[in-house]
Amino acid sequence: MKLLLAEDERELSRALVAILKHNNYSVDAVYNGEDALDYILNDAYDGVILDIMMPKMDGITVLKKVREQNNNVPVLMLTAKAEVDDRVTGLDSGADDYLTKPFATKELLARIRAMTRRKDETVLDCREFGNIRLDPTTYELSAPGGSVRLANKEYQMMEMLITNRNMLISSDKFMDRIWGYDSETESNVVWVYISYLRRKLASIGANVGIKAVRGVGYTIEEKK
Repeated sequence: MKLLLAEDERELSRALVAILKHNNYSVDAVYNGEDALDYILNDAYDGVILDIMMPKMDGITVLKKVREQNNNVPVLMLTAKAEVDDRVTGLDSGADDYLTKPFATKELLARIRAMTRRKDETVLDCREFGNIRLDPTTYELSAPGGSVRLANKEYQMMEMLITNRNMLISSDKFMDRIWGYDSETESNVVWVYISYLRRKLASIGANVGIKAVRGVGYTIEEKK
């Protein structure tokens, strides 16, 4: 499951990214409202965690612009403001939920699960391609020839490939989103995991494969 975190406090952002990735989420992190709006409108997210007080564009304005584009991605507003009027403004602008800082990690994770639950059915097609299906609840990759459970990073990579099926995804982008900007992991780990996924696709009789474009990236495509 893929989330966008828009939080300008970088230490808090890094801590939240670590927590979310530990709980099997794929996370993009941005630090101002303009970037948040750009990411939301140009990518497919299962949920957004959006701080209200951000530079360049505040969270409420971002949310209003997103809803004006008929984008119904679930949004959890995250802010230090606790006044009733602020909560009402956020909810009236199209937020699905509201969480006030400081908060308990367990509550944040519970609210993310709650707000994305209704999204699962509507975005299921983003996890289907050719004759394969990727189950976000069990991490199972299935095809007519059987099914196999993917490890966490395998699941995140396959989810990125299916969701961005018409795009080439570079090794750097896989590294940034799954291993993190500060990871000391060698970039060749992406090729290793691609190899794992190819073997698993073959083992279940999938009619899709992962194509590599040398020096550019990877994409998923149906076999002819």
